[in-house]
Amino acid sequence: MPEGVKLAGAWAWRLLAIAAVLVVIGLLIIVLREIIVPFMVAILISALLVPVVNWLVRHRWPKALAVLVALVATLVVVAGLITLIVAQVRSGYPDLQARSLVAFEQFKTFLAGEPFFIDSKQLQDYIDQTLASVDNGTIWSGAVTVSTTAGHFLVGLLLTIFATIFILIDGKGIWNWIVRIFPRRARPAIDGSGKAGWLTLTTFVKVQIFVAFVDAVGIGLGAFILGLFYRDQGGFPLVIPIAIAVFLGSFIPVVGAVVTGIFAVFVALVFLGPVPAIIMLGIVLLVQQVEGHILQPLVMGSAVKVHPLAVVFAVAAGSGIAGIVGALFAVPVVAVANVMVTYIASGKWRTQSRPLKKDVVSQV
Repeated sequence: MPEGVKLAGAWAWRLLAIAAVLVVIGLLIIVLREIIVPFMVAILISALLVPVVNWLVRHRWPKALAVLVALVATLVVVAGLITLIVAQVRSGYPDLQARSLVAFEQFKTFLAGEPFFIDSKQLQDYIDQTLASVDNGTIWSGAVTVSTTAGHFLVGLLLTIFATIFILIDGKGIWNWIVRIFPRRARPAIDGSGKAGWLTLTTFVKVQIFVAFVDAVGIGLGAFILGLFYRDQGGFPLVIPIAIAVFLGSFIPVVGAVVTGIFAVFVALVFLGPVPAIIMLGIVLLVQQVEGHILQPLVMGSAVKVHPLAVVFAVAAGSGIAGIVGALFAVPVVAVANVMVTYIASGKWRTQSRPLKKDVVSQV
């Protein structure tokens, strides 16, 4: 048998074995997603809060108090941002609703002219057909789905909070327990790669906050400046909630800022007209291009050592497999996996095997 065939066969069965393991892991994640997703969220939150807790402990704060302060501060900030969005939107909702009706009437007038020639009756027939396609059974099943999702969200939130607390309090102990599961000879490689992956994850979280801040400032400032040119129409409303929504949405790389920026385009269309809406769309796309071609390659790429093209495909694959959750976790999973595999393949753990082995085995 030719050597090339032997080599190809050896690679083939090993790749098949790796693929089988990945499929089994993926199926386990799907089955246990109600537990795994909160745990992964807790890991991301912990990656942000562990440096804060360590800083407080170094300044002689009791660890329990440091963990409590970090968690409460995070919850207060997130709740405050969401509350501000809701309050601003509620205050501007009546005007938004009235202007939306006016814009809809203008849209119907536009469709009635050339080249569409769609009158109000035809448009209403299309709307009625669309509404009729949603039967009562679908509505009831949707209500049941919403109630079930709300229950899962509450359970997931509690699991996330508890997991975050335990990771912040005894993260090293949890990791040492995981390392002890592996054979003794593999422990140095697992320990070293895990520490490298954790460092990458903490860097990713910090950089992602910076990128989200830049997106929010760029789109929010663009909306504010655009409103200055239309002061006679009342300016650009809801700038603050738009900026906050962009900040929160930008934690989903590549697509988050664009999706939340569509809200800004809609507000510009309703309140200011088609031309300002097109300008606002250009601002959103410009900010996205700055993120994709400057921030991601220079900041994110150098921080997590993942090529921007890999970031795009990772987000696309993650969103295709698991929707928003997949898009959220795609980049950190790829970045951490890349660093861990690179560390193990480099063999650096061999030069550190003695201290790592002594550190891990001493706790068995």
